[in-house]
Amino acid sequence: MEPARATPASPQAPVTARDWDERVDRASKKLPERVQRGLAWLREPARLPVRLLAAILLILGGVFSILPVLGLWMLPLGLALLAQDVPGLKVPMEKCARWIEHQWRRWRGK
Repeated sequence: MEPARATPASPQAPVTARDWDERVDRASKKLPERVQRGLAWLREPARLPVRLLAAILLILGGVFSILPVLGLWMLPLGLALLAQDVPGLKVPMEKCARWIEHQWRRWRGK
């Protein structure tokens, strides 16, 4: 018998930057067509300045989440956008996403 492997969503499975890229690709396919096109445009290598500006603004908006309209949701979105250009962020973002999925499944199972 083959030993049991950790599933990709398992917090114990080995994590790579490619896992994060695949997660983003899968998630973007679930978005409406217009949003998919916008995200594909934003992820193009030539859009680096736009991506960095958007990521910084989202992170700042998340930091000031006590203000109306701005919210804590902006912080992880900004970090996810920044991870497109900072490879060192991809593994921590994937680990965080796996942990959240694990916690969600555990919570839903109760």
